[in-house]
Amino acid sequence: MDMDVPVKTALIWGAGGGIGQATARRLMSEGWRVLAAGRHTDSLSDQPEHLFEVELGDAFSVQSAVTAISQAVSEVDLWVYAAGDIASLRVGDMQPRDWQRLMDANLGGAFLATHYSLPLLAEHSHLFYIGAVSERMRLPGLAAYAAAKAGLEAMAEVVRKESRRKVTVVRPGAVDTAFWEKVPFKLPPHHLAPDQVAARILQAYTEEQQGILDI
Repeated sequence: MDMDVPVKTALIWGAGGGIGQATARRLMSEGWRVLAAGRHTDSLSDQPEHLFEVELGDAFSVQSAVTAISQAVSEVDLWVYAAGDIASLRVGDMQPRDWQRLMDANLGGAFLATHYSLPLLAEHSHLFYIGAVSERMRLPGLAAYAAAKAGLEAMAEVVRKESRRKVTVVRPGAVDTAFWEKVPFKLPPHHLAPDQVAARILQAYTEEQQGILDI
């Protein structure tokens, strides 16, 4: 590595999940300094330099994580929200706690992570949110998931306008992650591997692609 070239810094929320882990590995292989935040980060096969345990539905936990992160780095170049959860629960059967859990993971946590991270973001930083093709997710049992992902897109657009930073919502098709163990659907034959999603995130960062990125 050229010692004259500053090392870029990435912050990944939800780094213990399939896409989060793949993104961390990809960036580390490219020489990035990676900060990994999420639940069960000890599951990462390739350990980033900095790990932060966080409960993304809890404001104090997220704020505490960002405080710790700010002591490790002065600014963040690439910011990724890869956390999420899914369940197949019909509205009539779903308990309020189930709705809140899915909203916290897919939307509320994204707000908290964004809110507390903003002072850390470099002026040229690029934010990525892992979304979904929410209009195709309006299926029995997926009310909370589809609603949260649609809300995530709306929030991301507003964040772009308010912060005047680059913001991208990545909408992958089916990705081979543990999500598929939580829903009664079969993984389509033409699915993506988490590494493919990670590669597209880095490509979009390099090419400064903004807005909605369907892959």
